[in-house]
Amino acid sequence: MDTAEKMRWPFSDGSVTDLLDARSLHGSPDIKKKAQFHSSLVQKLALEKEMEGHVGCVNAIAWNSSGSLLVSGSDDTRINLWNYNNRELVHDIDTGHSANIFCTKFVPETCDEVVVSGAGDAEVRVFNMSRLSGRRPREISMEPTMVYQCHSKRVKKLAVELGNPNVVWSASEDGTLRQHDFRECSSCPRAGSANQECHNVLLDLRCGAKKSLADLPKHPLALKSCDISSVCPHQIIVGGSDAFARLYDRRMLPPLSSCQTKTKPPPCVKMFCPLHLANSKTYLHLTHVAFSPNGKEVLLSYSGEHVYLFDVDPDNLSSVRYTADYVREQLFVPPFHKVPAKEHAKEKKTSVNTAPRNLSRVDMCKKFMQVATRSLEIGKNLMHGIEACSEVLESTEPDIDDDMRHGFLCTRAALYLKRKWKNDVYMAIRDCNRARKIDATSYQAHLHMAEALLQLGRLKEASEYAEAANRLLPPHCQLSQQVDDFKQRVASAELEKNRMDQNGNSKADTHGKLRSLSEILFRPDVGGSSEEGREDSDYDDEMELDYETSVSGDESRENDQDILRGRLSYRFHQREDQTNEHTGENGSIEFAQNDDFAFQSDVAIDMKQRYVAHCNVGTDIKQASFLGEQGEFIASGSDDGRWFIWEKRTGRLIKMLAGDGAVVNCIQSHPFDCAVATSGIDNTIKLWTPDANATSMVAGPELDVLSAIENNQRTLCRKRQIVLPFEFLERVRMREFSESFECNQS
Repeated sequence: MDTAEKMRWPFSDGSVTDLLDARSLHGSPDIKKKAQFHSSLVQKLALEKEMEGHVGCVNAIAWNSSGSLLVSGSDDTRINLWNYNNRELVHDIDTGHSANIFCTKFVPETCDEVVVSGAGDAEVRVFNMSRLSGRRPREISMEPTMVYQCHSKRVKKLAVELGNPNVVWSASEDGTLRQHDFRECSSCPRAGSANQECHNVLLDLRCGAKKSLADLPKHPLALKSCDISSVCPHQIIVGGSDAFARLYDRRMLPPLSSCQTKTKPPPCVKMFCPLHLANSKTYLHLTHVAFSPNGKEVLLSYSGEHVYLFDVDPDNLSSVRYTADYVREQLFVPPFHKVPAKEHAKEKKTSVNTAPRNLSRVDMCKKFMQVATRSLEIGKNLMHGIEACSEVLESTEPDIDDDMRHGFLCTRAALYLKRKWKNDVYMAIRDCNRARKIDATSYQAHLHMAEALLQLGRLKEASEYAEAANRLLPPHCQLSQQVDDFKQRVASAELEKNRMDQNGNSKADTHGKLRSLSEILFRPDVGGSSEEGREDSDYDDEMELDYETSVSGDESRENDQDILRGRLSYRFHQREDQTNEHTGENGSIEFAQNDDFAFQSDVAIDMKQRYVAHCNVGTDIKQASFLGEQGEFIASGSDDGRWFIWEKRTGRLIKMLAGDGAVVNCIQSHPFDCAVATSGIDNTIKLWTPDANATSMVAGPELDVLSAIENNQRTLCRKRQIVLPFEFLERVRMREFSESFECNQS
């Protein structure tokens, strides 16, 4: 670790002295932006102030445009305003919400006098702070100027547009994104009321979720997050209860609609999802989506997954567009002997680097390769070996030629395969494919690809790649022993698979999970065969279970620590050959899938960088944020009470800080200063600023960085098994079910 630290290349932003010299010599109008979150300052971030004022988990924080005020919302249903200059509480406002506040914002161009909040009571409330007098007490019960009650489920995120003081957008778990115009109305009836006729639905995604890229959108998309681009305010991005973030152009959307009638989801302009998650069979959902400060990138944080970066307009090889049909083709490129010879000629790159090479930098690359190779050989410090490879591969310097890049790609792939953190195998596949584009007949790339396929259980394809690697070796080569050993492992895996299929596969497949509703409703032990029951079942697809854990709330401190509260929601998906229309809520007509519209496969954009170290499984409001006006660093909270900072370009972990007694959820950087506000399960807000005495990597009591990260990865990969009570199954059999129910899981 120490060797890797000493060998790190300088950050791309150079030193602060370089910035000052450039300003004096050439002038630099952006020096404030560049210096705000300079790498030398980020590495010195430390806790400056812990601000007390709430009596519950702090679920939302946001700065005003000038950075002079910070607003926070909490489980205590109060909004607090904080003064940045003296770090003191200015106002403590009782909002009147009847449930936890999940989001709050300053409305732009209102002199910071208008604040909006959204909460678990499905309400959006607007407050005018100009009514507050300096002589009034700090704790205030304030009547809202506007109350919007048209959502039917929790409001999880609010969005505002720079320069627009009249409109706010709210994203809710009811599947709608609503546009509230202060000039039109100041209140609306509660959802479900007889006179509820609000025409404020901008996006109706109540039938917009999909399990995979190839699926039709037919399930409710519970929205968890939304954001509006500060550069192109007509662009809005939403994320929710599936793996896909959707970007819409507000100018291309239909007119605002009524909530009484469910409409067909409008087509999005762009869709973002890592290629390896596009056809995932596991339940995935997004907890946060965000535009970069320049509007050219988006950041996605997944529950049970990592943080990913995407280009909004990909024009290079770092991120690609793909369709459902392209997923397998992109992940599993055929081995060289199954590709026509003319294709090899297309893939083989024969680049000649005529630019003068920096010998010291080339020597540094060789030392990085030694660090990575050493990590691979001893099987320790694999994370630092991967970072050593990434330092070179993510560099844009001309000193890195194709041969060197190929070597680092193959080495990093091997490190991924040995580390085996969540989805490392897919990162290895990406590197193998990139290496084969440089050299289509690469022995190392084929052998590592075979290992990746073996880890995924694709034994046939693994054997094909092993055979291809064997063909690429000269006769009597010592490396052939590697291939022979691998073939024996594949043969052993095939024997084990066959044994499992023959002995007790039915018990292994059904224990601890639910495969389909038919297996519950029509089990053989109830009488009759399951196949007979299937013929008469209206639910021939499956029952989808969404278990949402939550440690946000006052009850998390009062109950036993071994009890994890959550909500288990289940939905029945009918066969796709049902009628196209059925009666929805309030007697309206909702479209399941209209045959007038020919289904076209969606096009998604793949990731260009992944950020690994944190754990996001416990809460569904966990944020991942760009730091500063330049957005050159990425930060995310974690379930272990820490928050992490990465270099955006390379994905290198820069800083790990202890930020909460349980979970860090919110991270918001100051608009202009090098300061970060964080909050979570604790009832305090923490302010972080550079400290000359701070350590370069860790801030907090935990000094073993790698051990903390590995614990997070184990938690991330741990599969949660839910044992349903007999009473629940009986209610399902009798179809006496409701939308959701609260349950405890020990």
